[in-house]
Amino acid sequence: MLDMHVISDTNTPLPAEPYHARHFIDGKLVDSADGATTERVSPSHGIVVSRAARGGEAETIRAIKAARRAFDDGRWSRLSGKDRAKVLNRVADLIEANEERLAIIETLESGKPISQSRGECGGAGDLWRYAASLARSVHGESHNTLGEDILGIVLKEPIGVVSIITPWNFPFWILSQKLPFALAAGCTAVVKPSEMTPSTTAMLAELLAEAGLPPGVCNIVLGHGDPVGSLMSTQEDVDMVTFTGSTAVGKTITKAAGDSLKKVALELGGKNPQVIFPDADLEGAADAVTFGVHFNVGQCCNSSSRIIVHQDIADDFVSRVVELSRNVAFGNPLNPDTQVGAIVTPEHNDKIDSHVRAAVAAGAEVCLGGASLTVPGLGDQFYQPTIIRGVTPDMAIAREEVFGPVLSVLTFRTLEEAIALTNDASYGLSAGVWSDNVHTCLEFARRAQAGTVWTNTWMDGFPELAFGGVKQSGQGREIGSYGFEEFLEVKSLVMRIGRTREPWVKKRSP
Repeated sequence: MLDMHVISDTNTPLPAEPYHARHFIDGKLVDSADGATTERVSPSHGIVVSRAARGGEAETIRAIKAARRAFDDGRWSRLSGKDRAKVLNRVADLIEANEERLAIIETLESGKPISQSRGECGGAGDLWRYAASLARSVHGESHNTLGEDILGIVLKEPIGVVSIITPWNFPFWILSQKLPFALAAGCTAVVKPSEMTPSTTAMLAELLAEAGLPPGVCNIVLGHGDPVGSLMSTQEDVDMVTFTGSTAVGKTITKAAGDSLKKVALELGGKNPQVIFPDADLEGAADAVTFGVHFNVGQCCNSSSRIIVHQDIADDFVSRVVELSRNVAFGNPLNPDTQVGAIVTPEHNDKIDSHVRAAVAAGAEVCLGGASLTVPGLGDQFYQPTIIRGVTPDMAIAREEVFGPVLSVLTFRTLEEAIALTNDASYGLSAGVWSDNVHTCLEFARRAQAGTVWTNTWMDGFPELAFGGVKQSGQGREIGSYGFEEFLEVKSLVMRIGRTREPWVKKRSP
């Protein structure tokens, strides 16, 4: 075993029995009609942590129909913004009150550290509160310059029924980047979480009902992409699909939704660079790079999985990151001191390792890690914090999303070269720059092809700021006012004042 800070002990007891996750359709918790279920084995502890109803066509169609009725009869879409905001704020209160219960099940299902699950689940309440504030802020435009007898008004109305499909890596946070904003706009929803991490979404159903959300406004169907996600992307009663996950699946959803011309919003993959200039705060940059690649076990679309460091400081900087990575607390996700937990599935663990082995075969050098690791008492579904240098832009590990705690190191000489390397990717989710020269930071920020650019920081986010990518990292935006606008349609209203319209058909003379 490499010299790493490995934690295997914990004082947190494991649940006595699996959590029973059920569908939430038309305000009721229900099992599948055929009794089908799926079990989730904890990647870190090897126990069955949840048993979820596995939905099929019947449950999915019922949920979509319920959302359609709830939207069309106006039980939510025609409420005042004030009344919608009241419900969303109550949900936020309940989320915060249930933070620990949500966090423990999320850690056991996903393998992420409990401290990060607490931040995700409890912090999601702030997204609901911000969305609640937006429910009262919907406004359009008025045009009083169209002529003395014409008044023009631009209205914004909820788009309708929204299908929300969420991934396994941040199941509660990403749901909260979508659902409260759709509800704030007046939409109704059908939600499908990943079959690997269904429980926090299923738990939210209880909180929605307790908060007073009318039946049918939010429906949750548990199960697999086929048939649940497929039906949610193709059914005529659905007006919009919002999806977070892989670029490959995002393309499939776009094609499926195209037959009925649904609106599609996508937050997909990333190969996010941090560029480090010689005049940067190298200590702060090294810490941020270490955080950026190892946070959430590297299973994060915003992971800073590649750094582009100036050649003059590359040796020093890589040494700093290696030393910090050796001290990352690694192991039992239920221990509050753990910073890097388990990989979500054995198959994904193998995929991460294959990326590393392919890089070595192509000539790259492993400076730290580079293999799976067995944690005493917890098994081998862990991957060592890994740093690889000698990476060239043509290597797969410099271009493809590894989705694990693996950092690729490239070097540059000039600002032009750094920008070219940054943009030499099919993805464009996030990018970062480290320099004490504001002119360097601003030029990089303006020219980097990314939906978010961080300067002298990494992964700071706020409900007020939109999130999303360009190129194959997706389309549309989440959170902030721009994310809210995704769930609204624009309608123009033209009003003639008085009986001033000239007749088009002229009366004939007798």
